[in-house]
Amino acid sequence: MAIQFGTDGWRAVISDEFTFANVRKVAQGIADVFLSRSEAQGASHAPRLVVGFDTRFLSDRYAREVACVLAANGMTVYLTQGDTPTPMVSHAIRTLGADGGVMITASHNPPRYNGIKIKAAHGGPATPEFCRQVEQAIQANETADRAPRYMPFGEGERQGYIHRFDPFPAYRDHLFTLVNTERIQQAGLRAVVDPMHGAGRRYFARLLAEAGVEVQEIRGDMNPGFGGVHPEPIARNLTALVEQVRLWDNAFGLATDGDADRIGAVAEDATFVDPHRILSLALRYLVTVRRQHGAVVKTVSTTLMVNRLAAAYSLPLYETPVGFHHIVEHMLTDDVLIGGEESGGISIKGHIPEGDGILMGLLLAEIVAHAGSSLRDLVADLYAQVGHYAYAREDHRVPPFAKAKLVERLAGDPPATLAGRALRAVNTLDGVKYILDDAWLLIRPSGTEPVLRIYAEGPDNETVRELLETGRRLGLNAIP
Repeated sequence: MAIQFGTDGWRAVISDEFTFANVRKVAQGIADVFLSRSEAQGASHAPRLVVGFDTRFLSDRYAREVACVLAANGMTVYLTQGDTPTPMVSHAIRTLGADGGVMITASHNPPRYNGIKIKAAHGGPATPEFCRQVEQAIQANETADRAPRYMPFGEGERQGYIHRFDPFPAYRDHLFTLVNTERIQQAGLRAVVDPMHGAGRRYFARLLAEAGVEVQEIRGDMNPGFGGVHPEPIARNLTALVEQVRLWDNAFGLATDGDADRIGAVAEDATFVDPHRILSLALRYLVTVRRQHGAVVKTVSTTLMVNRLAAAYSLPLYETPVGFHHIVEHMLTDDVLIGGEESGGISIKGHIPEGDGILMGLLLAEIVAHAGSSLRDLVADLYAQVGHYAYAREDHRVPPFAKAKLVERLAGDPPATLAGRALRAVNTLDGVKYILDDAWLLIRPSGTEPVLRIYAEGPDNETVRELLETGRRLGLNAIP
């Protein structure tokens, strides 16, 4: 099977396609592209890359193998000392002035998966074009029967190609320039932190504690199986966090995914606060309290609440396909105040162009501290301003299929009404999005696993339920 990069990197099942041999092939392809670009730019030194890894099975060993291949290609490698969040690795690229990076992670995917994310010099995801060139380099090496170059790890260290380092201090200092810790310290907040056994363990709780929050951490031990739960901070996976919030008076909960670039929350009454509400609360706070302005960027699967807030504040709004690299394109060229996606990847002005669940958790703590009320009350106040919106997503495992065919079938003959609401427009930016009066339905295949995702938003749960039922029928019937 050809190695292909999806929405955010290459992911595959451990010991099936994700093997040491294939990791070395991918590392050689990455080295080939970085070296080719460096040579074309007339660089005075070989590329320097940061390599990090999460808590998944064998991630640390895969990271060492990547370092050994890069070193054998004459590249300088900065390898993190332990499992590290993706945004921390991305920030280290900027701090060290590196040419890019490699992160061993499958992010929020099930435990049987692992993966590789490629990072650019700006700290955000590499472009799709860069990833395509890596795919082509891998294929060219296979065709020519060229084995990956390889330098034993100890030799790489002795020759000065491989360096172990701790990216946390610089990352901590940077985050505390973006968050008002004095405001947090004065509020006497309590928070339960749930890194879901992922790379946010230790770091997230420590930063909140240093910012002045009384913290309890759950699921912070090393568990490559993630306790049998997918490390994605959505409601159905946060039962443990909900239970702990219920046990601790006046506490709210914060959760990050497997590599800590996504955020989810639980209010004091044990209700889930999804990324739509977190993004909306953050946007409102940045404008009304911090008096900041700039463009707002959101993916096609993200809430209408953001649209309403952007309009109320007269801010430009851009909608992109799913995948944080699309948001990054705007962050690198426009004056972006905040960018985010429904999955919980969010970043703000002044930070790296990378989703960061830890930063957003700290910012949410500041928002609660400033309000002097509960997270639950903040969400209620948001509804009072922009209206109540219900949202849900369903994932259906499906055999591989051609995305273009699905889009053609769904967009070519759209229904006149859905859930009793007239169809106003069809958006094919990413999958097929049916836009209705104060509601929408999106049908799109995942870019990282064989899953068809059905998303819906509307003014109430009944509308969302009807839209999901319709989307499930339409989507599954349209698969070629």
